[in-house]
Amino acid sequence: MSDLRLMKGNEALAEAAIRAGCKGYFGYPITPQSEILEYLALEGRSRGMVVLQAESEVAAINMVYGGSGAGARVMTSSSSPGISLMQEGLSYIACAELPCLVVNVNRGGPGLGTIQPSQGDYFQSVKGGGHGDYRLLVLAPSSVQEMADFVFDAFDLADKYRTPVLMLADGALGQMMEKVAFREYNPADHVVAKPWATTGKPGTRERNIITSLHIEPEKMEQINLHLQEKYRLIAENETRCEHFHTEDAEYLIVAYGLAARIAKGAVEMARAAGIKAGLLRPVTLFPYPTAAIRRLADMVRGVLVVEMNAGQMVEDVRLAVEGRVQVRFYGRMGGVIPAPDEVLGALEEMVKEHAAQHEEVY
Repeated sequence: MSDLRLMKGNEALAEAAIRAGCKGYFGYPITPQSEILEYLALEGRSRGMVVLQAESEVAAINMVYGGSGAGARVMTSSSSPGISLMQEGLSYIACAELPCLVVNVNRGGPGLGTIQPSQGDYFQSVKGGGHGDYRLLVLAPSSVQEMADFVFDAFDLADKYRTPVLMLADGALGQMMEKVAFREYNPADHVVAKPWATTGKPGTRERNIITSLHIEPEKMEQINLHLQEKYRLIAENETRCEHFHTEDAEYLIVAYGLAARIAKGAVEMARAAGIKAGLLRPVTLFPYPTAAIRRLADMVRGVLVVEMNAGQMVEDVRLAVEGRVQVRFYGRMGGVIPAPDEVLGALEEMVKEHAAQHEEVY
């Protein structure tokens, strides 16, 4: 690491994109992620990037399609309603197997909602927000440092698997300021061959056609089977999570992003109060760390899922646990950020409930 700076999350992400060799940014301003566009309009253009403010999010995602199709590292960013507008284009990009980075700095909803931070876009992000059987590889940062670090990872993963990668952050991570150390990264060392790109037709090679339209059902089925195999490989090789005090935990908290930072504080408070709590933080939301949660479910007395929404990731936790242990949910919505003592209170309720059930048995 080098070049320590104090930066906003949005600006750190934008600076990382420049250093990662991103050649094109296409986006539209929307709070709380507008600083990405603003930073790149100044810094990116002066350092060789093409930076365009499109007339809409629909236009922006289709510009990403074109830029990636030409073989360039490209990206866009938006916040919840804007990402919704991009879903058709994202489905096209996934089917055409075009690598790119899409950033969602999540705000409260539904509808136009609020500009305050939220995690209400989990379903949209990990289940395929557009039409068809496709998935996005989803990274969930929980600090300004990771807002920068995950940009480098995202571009490398996108090129490796020829897939769009989504970074799902939230308004607080985008706006807060923390110290950031940018990794040493030479884009020239990360260039991969893209023989499929539409870079002109030299010599006698076959023409490259990039499309997501395949009229024959048998052809469309083969493409879907190929995509599903790719998602299987991604799940096998790229699943990431963080463990915090899970080695001897009797109660497990599962949370991602900003909620995980809050939950980590609650775990420390619980430990101080004599409750052996631990935290598992999914870093990749797709692929999801199902196996890690399943292993821990065999060790603990209860699982508490903490989210800034009405309860979305909790469904994937329950699928992973498969009834091995009780799963409870605690969440705040609409841009409200839970406090560590609230999470601790929910955990203490779970402990009391387990104790009462244990007394009934004996």
